[in-house]
Amino acid sequence: MEKEVSLSVKCPMCDSSLMENHVLFGNKPTVKVNIETEHDRGVLWLSCIYGSSEKKLSIEIADGEIVDMYCPHCNKELAIEDNCHECNAPLVAFVIKAGGVVRICSRKGCDSHHIVFKEVSAEMSKFYYEYGF
Repeated sequence: MEKEVSLSVKCPMCDSSLMENHVLFGNKPTVKVNIETEHDRGVLWLSCIYGSSEKKLSIEIADGEIVDMYCPHCNKELAIEDNCHECNAPLVAFVIKAGGVVRICSRKGCDSHHIVFKEVSAEMSKFYYEYGF
């Protein structure tokens, strides 16, 4: 059985937590970001379980549409200068409190995501300690 990893993330710009305790998936907090499409603005709640594609939206988004994501605290855009290897949409980054960065695709329907460690030794040690690997 695979180990379930529940990530706690924060904004890479203002360092504020993106965790939302008022909307839960499986008794776990969600990752809350503000979103914007060409037609509307709203809120997106993502599962904090790494690998889960569970989400809740406050607005309708068409499959394949690219969504801009913003920190709900500082309102800075969370997109980075890298694109998804599967669909070429912009990637969005969240800092993992235990070390590393999780990157997700901004296109609805693409579940591409990965974790990046910049200072591999220090961040992986902290990550492994936090999640018990």
